[in-house]
Amino acid sequence: MTTIQLHNTATRTKEVFAPIDPLNVRMYVCGPTVYDRAHLGNARPVVVFDVLFRLLRHVYGADHVTYARNFTDVDDKINAAAQARKAAGDARPLEALIRERTEETIAWYHADMDALGALRPTLEPRATDFIAQMIAMIQSLVASGHAYAKDGHVLFRVRSYAAYGALSGRSVDDMIAGARVEIAPFKEDAMDFVLWKPSDGDLPGWDSPWGRGRPGWHIECSAMSHELLGAAFDIHGGGLDLQFPHHENEIAQSHCAHPEAGFAKVWMHNEMLQVEGKKMSKSLGNFFTVRDLLDKGVPGEVMRLVFLGTHYSKPMDWTAEKAAQAEAALRKWRGLVAGVEPAPSPLPGVVSALADDLNTAGAVAELHAAAARGDYAGLLASAQFMGLLGTGQGAWLAAVDLSKWADQLGSLRAKAMASKDFAAVDALKAALVAAGVDVRMSKTGVDLTPSAGFDAAKLQALG
Repeated sequence: MTTIQLHNTATRTKEVFAPIDPLNVRMYVCGPTVYDRAHLGNARPVVVFDVLFRLLRHVYGADHVTYARNFTDVDDKINAAAQARKAAGDARPLEALIRERTEETIAWYHADMDALGALRPTLEPRATDFIAQMIAMIQSLVASGHAYAKDGHVLFRVRSYAAYGALSGRSVDDMIAGARVEIAPFKEDAMDFVLWKPSDGDLPGWDSPWGRGRPGWHIECSAMSHELLGAAFDIHGGGLDLQFPHHENEIAQSHCAHPEAGFAKVWMHNEMLQVEGKKMSKSLGNFFTVRDLLDKGVPGEVMRLVFLGTHYSKPMDWTAEKAAQAEAALRKWRGLVAGVEPAPSPLPGVVSALADDLNTAGAVAELHAAAARGDYAGLLASAQFMGLLGTGQGAWLAAVDLSKWADQLGSLRAKAMASKDFAAVDALKAALVAAGVDVRMSKTGVDLTPSAGFDAAKLQALG
């Protein structure tokens, strides 16, 4: 069996992955808050943990791996979006507007992540379906003295958990000293965080022992992962931005609610995304969603290959140059594997690279090597294993028919071979290259393939 090694944020070391139960490998990844389109940074953990999901299925068997990724569908941003619709004149109840917004956003999310070649997780729990479990967990924390109720709020007593801060490497006192936190009147301590908060008549809410209210964000993942994967499971993942406070708070809640269990055995965090070397932000004008890129003609498969070119633990820089290079590679590979049956299994070098802490860049290098040595069956099997070159992913290439130009260039070349005057051949070849066409001529004929920067308009201008 392939040995997988993963970097564990909790121990700060790369470890041999040994599942709690090899017949029931379990992974939980924090999913989106569904109030708007997913931006490109949101897509990175989707691709990272999709690759891990594929690897785990390959090693342990698809029926022995459970991957849960939640939807946070109760949140102040969702409430604000629904209230804006109501203010604009929609007379329906707020609950109906919220449900419509979350359903709409989840559908968007699925469509965009499908375009990236990501498999759907085994389980996609919605927070609002697990309110009872959240309330039960909060009650147990209050009963054990790890939480307290005041003014309709319930808060976790951070100093009751001695190991708080271990994941992020911070002490509670250092966190307080480095923060400017206004202590709410219902808090005993500045670091205490909300498990439950009250809801007035204009906000969604559920009945609880502390009055009508709604859960805090952190308790959602603790309750859902416990309900679906158990008190101890193998891997918990998400973006580095979630390490503190979200994951730190999850650990505190879950360990105190179930002290006999270990919660997540391995913690994994992907680094953040940049755009052309700068942090993505609306103020810099470099903020865009996955759908923005899809609508501009950047295929999801291209985005995925760009993501795979950088190790998940390193900041990833999205650039136009990288997108062009990825597009050129995919065009080339698709041309090479046309009509080829994939090998029975992915190349050992690809599996080994991914088993080494998801070395996706190394795996992509193996794909290039397979293409160079003519192992097209291995290339296809391995690319599909990594979520590339799928049968439903190549529609973006379907409309390009270069046969007319191949015939014309072939005819000119045949005449030039007799006349020894290659001026017309060189001129047409140069025009095709300028239009973004890769031109290959050999004894057997002319092969034309769209490459990076392919411009159909320039091609049409040739007549």
